[in-house]
Amino acid sequence: MTLLLAVIAVALVFEFLNGFHDTANSVASVVGTKVLTPSRAIALASVMNLCGALAGTAVATTVGTGLVDAHCVTGATIICGLLGGIFWNLLTWRMGLPSSSSHALIGGLVGAAIASSGNRWDVIIWSAPVAGKPWYLWDGLLYKVIIPMFSSPILGLVGGFLWMSVLYVLLARLKASTINNTFRKLQLFSAGYLGFSQGSNDAQKTMGIIALALFSATQAGALVQAHPCLQFLRTPEFKVPLWVKLLCAITMAAGTATGGRRIIRTLGRKVSRLQPVNGFAADTTAATVLMAAARLGMPVSTTHAVSTSIMGVGISRNHRGMRWHLIESIVWAWFLTLPATGLVAYGLMRLLQVFDASGGSFQALAK
Repeated sequence: MTLLLAVIAVALVFEFLNGFHDTANSVASVVGTKVLTPSRAIALASVMNLCGALAGTAVATTVGTGLVDAHCVTGATIICGLLGGIFWNLLTWRMGLPSSSSHALIGGLVGAAIASSGNRWDVIIWSAPVAGKPWYLWDGLLYKVIIPMFSSPILGLVGGFLWMSVLYVLLARLKASTINNTFRKLQLFSAGYLGFSQGSNDAQKTMGIIALALFSATQAGALVQAHPCLQFLRTPEFKVPLWVKLLCAITMAAGTATGGRRIIRTLGRKVSRLQPVNGFAADTTAATVLMAAARLGMPVSTTHAVSTSIMGVGISRNHRGMRWHLIESIVWAWFLTLPATGLVAYGLMRLLQVFDASGGSFQALAK
């Protein structure tokens, strides 16, 4: 029981840092174009994140049951996976790099699960085809994480470039002042749309982790003798309770309000200089990618979608104005996230196993 509560606490810390680190991406362009101040943009993102988080559970289900064998997961496994993700989020936040909290969480969970199962790679659900359904509806790390990890940035980059190019053609005969005034208003809509889409995808990942912890603890009998007031924690079958949705959404909003400005500066001002029409194009492109992925249960990276959409819009304006050295650093952070968090979580889990073998009692907390 104690371990379960510890898992929930660590998961909420991760969710706070997710808002601290990732949710800023959804307001980067609206701040970069000076349509909203950081404080007002963050307030808008927080409200829309909350609405989006309550809109479905497809991504949460994927994280909780579609990536690793739930029967090989313990509370310690989840804690180590979360700590691996937290470490990477703090490191990249300190460096001002918009890396992916989504992939940090998934990498940590996979690495810890491998260690927890005694180095069994078959604990990972690589592919789970579903008869009669197209591949993008199949479960497994390959279809839900690996393929979207590459396809979503490409869609963001190409989509941002094409959408901005179309807008240039449509708006060619209008005055610059008319375009700016119109899109300053429209960007409020696009920022809200992006915040909702991000809540529909990003906020659900920690919900899936907490739901997995509740399910695992119930299956292990850890809640059999729990106090009557804690019986609401019992989850005989995998599901995401309403209180988990609300708790995660509120925690993410608090994180957003606390620490988003560093990443806002990187994306909204350093990658490419944006005008309101550019911010509108980048936001709507990224939001559409995220919303489609959320409906398909794919836990894609908000960071990837937003960053590449801004890049695509920037290239359509003037590729010479892009900060390519900064983009190179961001890409390296993307590629390193899954293996780095997996190794950290694996190492933590192995340390716990050594501790238990030497007479420690960490696992006893689960009882």
